[in-house]
Amino acid sequence: MADQPDHTLDARGLYCPEPVMLLHNAVRDMLPGQTLEVLASDPSTQRDIPRFCDFLGHELVSQTARDGLFRYLLRKAPA
Repeated sequence: MADQPDHTLDARGLYCPEPVMLLHNAVRDMLPGQTLEVLASDPSTQRDIPRFCDFLGHELVSQTARDGLFRYLLRKAPA
């Protein structure tokens, strides 16, 4: 895991389905193997982002929750 993600998506203050819609757009613009940090405040992302990764084959490197902030680190699937 890299110390710094290649990209960051700040979805704090947004609610379902907006965080996943923005995530889909962000991943589309990334190169295979690049990482994306997602910051969110909507608890539903704890369900939605892992499902997004499973469905599309991306790696969910880490998932943490602290003080109402949900942080995810994803690695884009190989082409």
